[in-house]
Amino acid sequence: MTLPATMRYVDLPSFGAPDVMTIKSGPLPAVRPGEVLVRVEAAGVNRPDVAQRQGHYPPPKDASPVLGLEISGEVVALGEGVVDLVLGDKVCALANGGGYAEYCAVPASQALAIPRGYDSVKSAALPETFFTVWANLFQMAGLTEGETVLIHGGTSGIGTTAIQLARAFGAEVLTTAGTAEKCAACVDLGAARAINYREEDFVAVVKEHTQGQGVDVVLDMVGASYFQKNLACLAKDGCLSIIAFLGGAQAEKVDLTPIMVKRLTVTGSTMRPRTAEEKRAIRDDLKAQVWPLLEAGQVAPVIHTVLPFDRVVEAHRLMESSDHIGKIVLTLD
Repeated sequence: MTLPATMRYVDLPSFGAPDVMTIKSGPLPAVRPGEVLVRVEAAGVNRPDVAQRQGHYPPPKDASPVLGLEISGEVVALGEGVVDLVLGDKVCALANGGGYAEYCAVPASQALAIPRGYDSVKSAALPETFFTVWANLFQMAGLTEGETVLIHGGTSGIGTTAIQLARAFGAEVLTTAGTAEKCAACVDLGAARAINYREEDFVAVVKEHTQGQGVDVVLDMVGASYFQKNLACLAKDGCLSIIAFLGGAQAEKVDLTPIMVKRLTVTGSTMRPRTAEEKRAIRDDLKAQVWPLLEAGQVAPVIHTVLPFDRVVEAHRLMESSDHIGKIVLTLD
């Protein structure tokens, strides 16, 4: 296969508002051992992309500085040692960076065959959110059948994924959202109760719904401003899993007593700094336990908007507005 000498990509010459991003041309990324080069057909837009654009989420030293953490497309080159993928395979992948481009090099251990019946747009909406939810909600927080979980931000890409996966594995879901429309969308996805946090006290609703027991797990992307309330929502031996700090990273005047009295666990992670082996383990779990659900139609990504690559500024503005329900996806010719 003859590859072009250059490609288009989203350049970030400085940190700032969405309009700092421009489309430029440059060389294709080098393919290192263990990696594959993917001709990108679609790329997901995620909150970490916004944080990186603003200067708050720097890429690892060995990662591409180009934005973009999830892609789908066709394998067009193989790095040394890659044996489980071949040229022409259609894959989606968790990228360490470089997804907002016509070509992206990704570790083969972070790539999955696109689910049967899926196109490039639907499969591009999977990796970042499904890797994140699986790692934090199931591997770390240990959510299991019969438990109850509170998921904040129910209509985000993470939220819509978490609601569906929690329900698919037999948990009861409570969730928060900011409008009646968003609450209704959460219920349609399987939430037993959607709480409008602008009109209701989610702690009171959780306690009422659980007859005072609390939930087993809280999946939180708000951070400091919800920390004390999240502790109050948890049942004995419960777990708070924090995946973002949209409401701040510094919590002041926090009463830690509930952690000791209720034997709570507080954990959290971001995906990007995880090791290659950790990401491979998540990939393998998804392939074995979640891909069959996708192919059976029991779980599916919720896609709000699909935009062409050259409207990336508009995509980021939409992400920052929080007016979307589900994922935002960019497509490339």
